[in-house]
Amino acid sequence: MANILVVDDELGIRDLLSEILNDEGHSVDVAENATQARLARNESGYDLVLLDIWMPDTDGVSLLKEWSMTGLLTMPVIMMSGHATIDTAVEATRIGAFSFLEKPITMQKLLKAVEQGLQRNVPAPAAAAPVAAPGKVVPTFTPTGYSAPVVASVAIAAAAADAAPNAHQGFDLDRPLREARDGFEKAYFEFHLAREGGSMTRVAEKTGLERTHLYRKLRQLGVDLTRNKKN
Repeated sequence: MANILVVDDELGIRDLLSEILNDEGHSVDVAENATQARLARNESGYDLVLLDIWMPDTDGVSLLKEWSMTGLLTMPVIMMSGHATIDTAVEATRIGAFSFLEKPITMQKLLKAVEQGLQRNVPAPAAAAPVAAPGKVVPTFTPTGYSAPVVASVAIAAAAADAAPNAHQGFDLDRPLREARDGFEKAYFEFHLAREGGSMTRVAEKTGLERTHLYRKLRQLGVDLTRNKKN
């Protein structure tokens, strides 16, 4: 069990992350802004911090820099944002952030990032970001921490490089990123539901999601839960 601090100004996100991490057996404290996060950090030694970048008082990158300069960055910090640019994420990793998660955060990516962060007691200084040749994309984060624009660029570049007529796997890559991702996730879950005869238990095992979170995700994506039920 680890002591984890979740810092986010959105109540729904704080509650969701706390619920998931508590289910995994961790002890979770929450803070809705940098002021509360400072107080919590001064009073407790955390094993890991999930820190939102955009907050109303002090942004997460500034708070991360403050902790780094005052010797308080003694735990892995995973940055979170739904609006950050690649430059912002790179800056955070240079300051000392362990990795970066783009919102909305899936449970699998969250738990993977937390697991990897907890395996690293003290974050080592981040290496300088590699310089990319013109027109090339260089991933600069851990496997769980690639920002969505980087992932999208790599995926599109790979599709463009593949001359096969079905290289895009039937997905419309000309849509906004979140719509394209939702389309992929819906097809992914529908595939597993069909293969498992509509068994939510087996689909949960295959996808690594708890049944409660799986139901929530399927409803969010508009997946028909009755279509693949065995008669």
